[in-house]
Amino acid sequence: MKIVTYNVNGLRQRVSQFGSLRNLLDSFDADIICFQETKLRRQELKSDLVMADGYESFFSCTRTSDKGRTGYSGVATFCRVKSAFPSTEVALPVAAEEGFTGLLETSGSKIMEGLEDFSKDELLKIDSEGRCVITDHGHFILFNVYGPRADSEDTVRIQFKLQFFHVLQKRWEFLLCQGRRIFVAGDLNIAPAAIDRCDAGPDFAKNEFRIWFRSMLVESGGSFFDVFRSKHPERREAYTCWPSNTGAEQFNYGTRIDHILCAGPCLHQKHDLQSHNFVTCHVNECDILVDYKRWKPGNAPSYRWKGGMSTRLEGSDHAPVYMCLGEVPEIPQHSTPSLASRYLPIIRGVQQTLVSVLMKREVAKQGKSCKFSGSLPAESDSTGDTEDCSENVDRSLNNYCDSGILQGVYCSSSNQESEGEFTKTIENCRDSANVASHSTITQGSSKHISPFPVDRARKKAKKSQVGQLSLKSFFHKRSNVSHDDNNSITDTSLNVNNSVTDTSLSQEEVPESHHHSNKIPVTDHSCSVHELHGVNSSVCSCDQDEKKGKRFLDKERNNVALLEWRRIQQLMETSIPLCKGHKEPCVARVVKKPGPTFGRRFFVCARAEGPASNPEANCGYFKWAFSKSKQK
Repeated sequence: MKIVTYNVNGLRQRVSQFGSLRNLLDSFDADIICFQETKLRRQELKSDLVMADGYESFFSCTRTSDKGRTGYSGVATFCRVKSAFPSTEVALPVAAEEGFTGLLETSGSKIMEGLEDFSKDELLKIDSEGRCVITDHGHFILFNVYGPRADSEDTVRIQFKLQFFHVLQKRWEFLLCQGRRIFVAGDLNIAPAAIDRCDAGPDFAKNEFRIWFRSMLVESGGSFFDVFRSKHPERREAYTCWPSNTGAEQFNYGTRIDHILCAGPCLHQKHDLQSHNFVTCHVNECDILVDYKRWKPGNAPSYRWKGGMSTRLEGSDHAPVYMCLGEVPEIPQHSTPSLASRYLPIIRGVQQTLVSVLMKREVAKQGKSCKFSGSLPAESDSTGDTEDCSENVDRSLNNYCDSGILQGVYCSSSNQESEGEFTKTIENCRDSANVASHSTITQGSSKHISPFPVDRARKKAKKSQVGQLSLKSFFHKRSNVSHDDNNSITDTSLNVNNSVTDTSLSQEEVPESHHHSNKIPVTDHSCSVHELHGVNSSVCSCDQDEKKGKRFLDKERNNVALLEWRRIQQLMETSIPLCKGHKEPCVARVVKKPGPTFGRRFFVCARAEGPASNPEANCGYFKWAFSKSKQK
C-alpha cells in the first residue's frame, strides 16, 4: 500500500495543470492520496474536481469567512478502489468523519469522547476552517491534517494554532488508549528540528510549536514516529516547501513541514520483541517526490528572479511525501461511507418524493398537449388563400383522428369537454393558419405556410409587413431617378446586375408603377452608372488619402510615445540602485504587512533566495526607495 500527502496549493489549478483529476491522481500511483489547501468552498465541489473513475473522495471545506476569506484551506482524501460497494480493500475506508471534534457530523453532532473539557463554541471554531478529514481503514485510522499558519507577531492566530493542536492531541490520545493505530499525513506547518530548515538560527528549537511536535515523537517519550526521519535520520536539505515569492526553490532553500507520522503496534501477532514497531515491520520506504517540484534540476539557471512577477513556475510550492507499506492484510467486507463525495447532494442530486414525480408528469402531459395543439401541420395548394388554408387544417385534423393519433385526446365523442377542447383547437389552428398566410414566402409559384403558434405567426407577419419591400417599390425609386434631378447620389444608385432582370419583367406591371412614362429608358441607366462610377472613384481616392494621413499620424504618435517611454526607463534605471553583492540593478517591492511602514517602497537584490554560502544566490541587499523628510 502506498500513501501520499501533498499540499496542492489549489486543487483546481493542479487539475488544470494535469488536464484532469484522474491524470493527477494516477500520476502518484498511490492507494491513498491526501490533499491539503484545496481552496474549494462547499458550493464549488463539482464532479470534475471531486469524482474520478476508480477513486472515492472525502472532502472538508471552509465553513467560515473570517477576515473576508473563503475557501482558503480545505483538505481531501482520495482512495483508489476496485469496487465502491462490498469490498475487502484496505484503501476503501470503513468509516469517515469531517473534522475531528464530532460537531460537523450531519447526524448527531456529538462532541467526541476525550474532548469534554472544551466548550462547543471552541470546538466549532477549530473545525470551521476545513483542516481535517478522518478515514478509518480497519487496521489504522488516517488523519489528513492541514495545520494552521501563524506569523510570529499575530497573537490571535498563534493562540488558534496552539488550541488546534492541543485538541487534536487529545483526540489522538483517546484513540491510542483504545488500542487503535494512527497515521497522520499532511502539511502541519511545523519544521521539527534545525536540520529541517534552511536558515535555522540559534533559537530555532525554542519555538513552542516545535517543542510540542518533538514531545509527540518516540525519541522524546511520545507515541509517534516521524517516518521520514526514521528512514533518513541524517539527510540534510530534505525540504518539502519553498517560498513562492523569492525563487528559493532554485537553490533548494526551503523547509520540511509536510509529514507522515504513525503510532501504535505493528500488525504482527507477537509483540514480545522490543524491535517490533510499525515502522520497522511494515514501512518499506518513505521519501519526498522531488519530480513534483516546480524547479527541476535540469532547468537552465536564471539567477535574476525579478521579484517573482515575471517568473511563474507551474505547480505547487510544496512537494509530495509518500510512504509504502508492506504486509497489510485485507479487512472484512464493507461499503463506502456516507461521507463520500458520491453521496453529496451537489453531485448526486436531491432525492425526489413520489408526489413531485407525479406532478412533473402531469405538467409534462399538459405542456405536451398544448404544444401539440399549437403546432398542427397545415397544407396549402398553389393559390394559398385563407379559406383553403382553413379547409386544409380541417382535413389535417380529420387525418389525425382517422389515423388514431388523437384518439382519446380530441376525437372522443363521449366526452363533451373533449369536444369543446377539440373545437377550440380547430379554431386556434384556423387563426394560426390565417395569420401565417400573410407571412407566406413566395418562391417561384409555390407557397408554404409556417406551422408556428398564433403569437409567433403574428410577430412574423408584422415584421414582414414592415420590413419586406414589394416589387413595385423598386420601380417607384427608378421613376424618381429618371424624373428628379435633385435627388442624392444614393438615390440614383442602381444595381447593374439586376438591370437585365428588371427589364425582362412583364409589360403589365411596369405601367402601374409610373405616372409620367410608360417605359424605362435603358440608356439613362447606363449613363447614370458611368457617372456614378466616376464619383465613386473620386470618393475612393479621397478615402485612400485620408487613410494614409491617419496612418502617418498614428505612426508619429507611436514614435513620440516610444521615445517618452524610453526616457522614463532611462530615468528609472538611473534611480534604481545596484546591489553590493553582484553590482546588478535591484528590484522594487512594497511593504504589505500592516504597520508603520505599510505601503513603503524598497529595493532588494534581484537574485533568487539561497544560502549565504552560495555567491550566486541573493546577497541580501536592502534599501528604502525614499527616506522620509525630517520634520523641522
